[in-house]
Amino acid sequence: MRTINLLQRMNIYQEVFLSVLYRVLPIQKYLEPVYFYIYTLFGLQAIYVTALYVTSWLLSGTWLSGLLAAFWYITNRIDTTRVEFTIPLRENWALPFFAVQIAAITYFLRPKLQPLSERLTLLAIFISTFLFSLTWQFNQFMMLMQALVLFTLDSLDMLPAVKATWLYGIQITGLLLVCILQFFNSMILGSLLISFNLSVLIARKLQKNLKSGSFLTRLGKLLLHLFVVFCLTLFLNNIIKKILNLKSDEHIFKFLKAKFGFGATRDFDANLYLCEEAFGLLPFNTFERLSDTLLFHAYIFVLFITVIAALTVAIHNLSGSTNGQKSMDSMGKGTVSLKPETAYNLIHTILFGVLALSTMRMKYLWTSHMCVFASFGLCSPEIWELLLKLFHLYNPKRICIMRYLVPILILLYLGYKFWPGMMDELSELREFYDPDTVELMNWINSNTPRKAVFAGSMQLLAGVKLCTGRTLTNHPHYEDDSLRARTKAVYQIYAKRSPEEVHTLLRSFGADYVILEDSICYERRHRRGCRLRDLLDVANGHVMDGPGENDPDLKFAGHPRFCEEIKRNLPPYTAYFTRVFENKTFHVYKLSRNK
Repeated sequence: MRTINLLQRMNIYQEVFLSVLYRVLPIQKYLEPVYFYIYTLFGLQAIYVTALYVTSWLLSGTWLSGLLAAFWYITNRIDTTRVEFTIPLRENWALPFFAVQIAAITYFLRPKLQPLSERLTLLAIFISTFLFSLTWQFNQFMMLMQALVLFTLDSLDMLPAVKATWLYGIQITGLLLVCILQFFNSMILGSLLISFNLSVLIARKLQKNLKSGSFLTRLGKLLLHLFVVFCLTLFLNNIIKKILNLKSDEHIFKFLKAKFGFGATRDFDANLYLCEEAFGLLPFNTFERLSDTLLFHAYIFVLFITVIAALTVAIHNLSGSTNGQKSMDSMGKGTVSLKPETAYNLIHTILFGVLALSTMRMKYLWTSHMCVFASFGLCSPEIWELLLKLFHLYNPKRICIMRYLVPILILLYLGYKFWPGMMDELSELREFYDPDTVELMNWINSNTPRKAVFAGSMQLLAGVKLCTGRTLTNHPHYEDDSLRARTKAVYQIYAKRSPEEVHTLLRSFGADYVILEDSICYERRHRRGCRLRDLLDVANGHVMDGPGENDPDLKFAGHPRFCEEIKRNLPPYTAYFTRVFENKTFHVYKLSRNK
C-alpha cells in the first residue's frame, strides 16, 4: 500500500551506475552480471588498500611505511573489512572513498602547497567526500566525527583556520548535493553534521579574537566557544527538524540515550539495536587478534608518543605562541614539531577508536586507520627522534637504522607467520547451502500470484523481493518513521496476540500471506530480554517467557504466543489463516479475506 522511491531512500546509485556501465561495455558475452559486480567491489578494495598505502607514505616519507600498512590490513582482514563474506554492504562501497578522502586531506594539510596542487587536492577531497556520502546511509555520522576532528585542531590552533573552513564547506556541499540526488531526502537536511558545521562557522564569526591572550584567557574563550557551538548546533538542528517534521533518525538518538546509560527504555526500535551484538561494545578478543600481528602493540607505542607530543603542542599554543608549524619541547639538539597532517590523523584515530570501542560495527573505520597510524609511527623520523632524545640516545644514524630496521623485521615476521595460511585460504572453494530458503522461494514463485503481498521478518522479506519480485509489507530499511511503525505492527505475529488482532493488522497492510520462522519464534541466539519475542512482550506491556525477573508493572498477556499457537490448527486460528507451505524452517499461511 506504499511505494518506496529507492533512489531517495536507499544508497543504490552505485548499482544503477554499474548496471548502465555493464550494458554499455562490450563484456556481456564474457562476464555474467554477478561477477562484474563482485569484481568491481573487489577492485574498490584494491583502491582502499592503495589509499591506506599512500596516507602512510605521506605521513612518514617512506614507501616502506605504506607497504607495512597494506600488509597489516591484509593480515588483520577479519577485523579490517567485511568484504570477503558480505560483499554488497554499503560500507564496502563507501570506505574506499573515505580512505581516498583521508589521504587527500593528509596531503592538503601540508604547509606551503603550490596553488595548483592545493586546488587539485581540494577537488580530490570534494569528489571522494561526495562519493562517500552517496554510497552509505551512515555518511553524516562518520563525517560528523571528522568535523569534530577539524574543530578540535582548529580550536587548539594545530591547523590553519582557512584550511579547516574549506573542509567544513566541502562536507556541507557534498552532503547537500547528495540530498538533491536523493530527491531532497529530509534526513540529510536534518543531520547533525550540517547543523554543527554551520554553528562552527557562525561561532567563529561571533568570536573573532579566539586565538589571542594569555593561557587562562584563551582557555576561557575556548570553553565559551565550545558552549556556543554546542548550543547553536542543538538550536539549528531542532529548528530544521521542526520545519521538516523530521522523525526518521529519532530511533538512533533513543538508542544512543539508552546505550550510554541515560535511562532504560522499552522502545522496540531502540532495543532492537541495543540487543544486536554488532551495536554492542568491542569484544576483548579483537585486541588479541590485533596483537597477534603486532599491530596493536605498535599502535599503542606510536599513539602514546604522539599524544604526549600533541598535548605539549596544544599547551604551547594556548600559552600564546602562534607561529606556523607549532614547535614543542626542545630536547638536546633541535626542535621536534607536530605537523598539521600528523595532528589530524592522531585526533582522527582517537575519535574513531572511541566510536569503535563503543559500537563494534564501526570498528572497520578504526582498524584500517590503525594500520596506517602504526606503520607511519614506526617509519617516522620525528617519532624515533623524540624517543631517542628521551633516553639520551639521539644520533641521526640511529634514527635511520630504527625507522627502516623495525618495519622490515615486522614484515619478515608477518610473512613467515601468515603467508602460508593466506595461500591456503585462497585455495579454498566454498558453496552457498540453504535448501529450506531455496525451497521457500521456489514455492512462492510457483504457487502464488505475482501480485501477492507477503508479511514476515525484514531480512526474509528482502530475500523474497529479490528472489520472487512479490510485494512486501515491510523492508529492512529502518531509517523511516512510518516503516518502523509498520515493522513493529507486522512483528506482532511473534507476540502474544489473538488471531483476530493479527489478522486485522496484517490485512490493514494488504497482506495475503504471512511467513513464520522457527528461528525467531523459538529463538535462543540472544539472552532473555533480547529475544525478539521478549522485545515485543515488553513493548506491549506483557511479562516475558521463561525464568527470570520482570518489571513489576508488566502483566500476563490474555492470549498465547501467536507463532506457537497457530501451529496447533485450532478453530479460532484456522478461521483466519490456512497453512499452505511448511518445511523445517518456514511456515507460510494464507490470510482469509473475511473480517
